[in-house]
Amino acid sequence: MVWKFDLLKQHSVRSARCNPTLKRAGIAVGLSVMFALGYPAAARGQISKLLKAKGFQGPPAGGAVAQNSKTVPAQLQNVGIDQELNHQIPLDLVFHDETGKTVRLGDYFGTKPVIMSLVYFNCPQLCPMVEDGLVMSLRELKFDVGKQFNVLTVSFDPNDTPAQAYSKKAAYLSMYNRRGASDGWHFLTGDAASIEALTQALGYHYKYDPKIQQFSHAAAIVVLTPQGKIARYFYGITYPSGQVRLALVDASHGKIGNPVDSVLLFCSHYDPTTGKYSLLITRVLFLGALLTVVLLAGFLMILFRGGSKAQARALATGKSLRAER
Repeated sequence: MVWKFDLLKQHSVRSARCNPTLKRAGIAVGLSVMFALGYPAAARGQISKLLKAKGFQGPPAGGAVAQNSKTVPAQLQNVGIDQELNHQIPLDLVFHDETGKTVRLGDYFGTKPVIMSLVYFNCPQLCPMVEDGLVMSLRELKFDVGKQFNVLTVSFDPNDTPAQAYSKKAAYLSMYNRRGASDGWHFLTGDAASIEALTQALGYHYKYDPKIQQFSHAAAIVVLTPQGKIARYFYGITYPSGQVRLALVDASHGKIGNPVDSVLLFCSHYDPTTGKYSLLITRVLFLGALLTVVLLAGFLMILFRGGSKAQARALATGKSLRAER
């Protein structure tokens, strides 16, 4: 009985030694959370500094959807995406595929729904994130590109070439890594007239800065019916595979989805005065940063409470043993 008491006493001492550390950590995180909640402007300022260090900048004061607001920076005026649901895209538009072959959009429609992404191949940040998010979603689907649906990645930069399209296709097909995908996923380039007609039909608005040869644009993919009608928009750079699957099933039957909340990511231009790419993003990133702090605080609180309960149990057992003696 004595040795049991000694072991419990040692455990109690170790818990007492660990507890102050957990307590101090919990208090520190708790104060951080209280500061973030009590002083949102200061919290946003600190988070903004962290994001800017990574090349990010906070959202315009008017909000992500206030695309035509006077508070939106000049480079983002009239940049965004209008949801043109049930609108027919012109299938007679001429483009070039990744091999340089002249094709029509209609060549990829008729029997299967189509996922379309609009990018430009020299984009420094956002376009690769769109394609990465798309391929991650496609890898989670049981449907296969080229069998149940097709994918078109279309450049809205008339200066992009089939050689660049070929390189991009090779990279993303390697990431997707499924047989037969090459016949169903194509990377297209075209002239200014075809690009403008397609982007206007999709409600996709962007702006080119000739001084730095970069575009300001938003991020999204579009699901179309086999007949070429717009069925669903997915904004941002991540696309839940379950929702994409439902959108493809509905589109394959000609069903048109409902409008979705336009939470947009904006890619802006390179700022030579700061030497950084300016990527304007929505408040989602700010909320995400705050959520991370809250989750960390909760994790430490669990550890703190767990340590306190263990110490309480050890002390209670010790008292019980002393009473037995």
